[in-house]
Amino acid sequence: MNRAARAALARTLVSREHAVVHRVAALLLEYPTDELLGLLPALRSAVTELDVSFRGPLDQVLDHLGGHPLPELEAEYVRTFDLTRRNALYLTYYAYGDTRKRGVALVEFKQAYRAAGLEPPEDELPDHLAVVLEFAATGDREAGLRLLLAHRAGLELLRLALLDAGSPYAGALVAVSATLPQLAGEDRAAVERLAAEGPPGEDVGLEPFAPPSYMPPVSAHASAPTSLPTPTRRPVIGARP
Repeated sequence: MNRAARAALARTLVSREHAVVHRVAALLLEYPTDELLGLLPALRSAVTELDVSFRGPLDQVLDHLGGHPLPELEAEYVRTFDLTRRNALYLTYYAYGDTRKRGVALVEFKQAYRAAGLEPPEDELPDHLAVVLEFAATGDREAGLRLLLAHRAGLELLRLALLDAGSPYAGALVAVSATLPQLAGEDRAAVERLAAEGPPGEDVGLEPFAPPSYMPPVSAHASAPTSLPTPTRRPVIGARP
């Protein structure tokens, strides 16, 4: 899908309900803190107004966060998102891996934020899914949707990986994916290709991204997951001074 097509499609997807889904999902995908747990009653209230296709998956994440002590949630978050690249929350990683092209893609995220009068966070990469979802919810909805559509394959791989792992965080990705069109054509082909091959620049035998139905059997000599640094709590995108 080219830029013009994504822009036209994004305009049709803008809605208050989608903005609520993106805002709630953005918060649920943050590193857990006492502040986030304190927001759970308000998030539950917001979710009650949503269609069941969004409410059900988000309620699963809310129930999980509300049912475990903070230290357990912190450890689980690190295991889920920081110890294997197949669950990376950084959207450009899926399309570009650690190649030079990723730097160009990151600049495009920053430009989108600044065009909306917002300053990208200084302590987090601009393609972090929670940052992008917050932008789509409270910044420029249309521009945020264009970013999500441009990285639809990565979103789908992350959704599949979390579902395959039985992660309670999968509900956030299920809800976000439900705000976007079903995969078809080039987007579906991109998911299948990335699931089988991994991001560009990775070693042969990278840990698979999706369930077996999306890829061929993995070699017994596949390399171990690569660790990612543990992120600090995501700063909120702020208005430019």
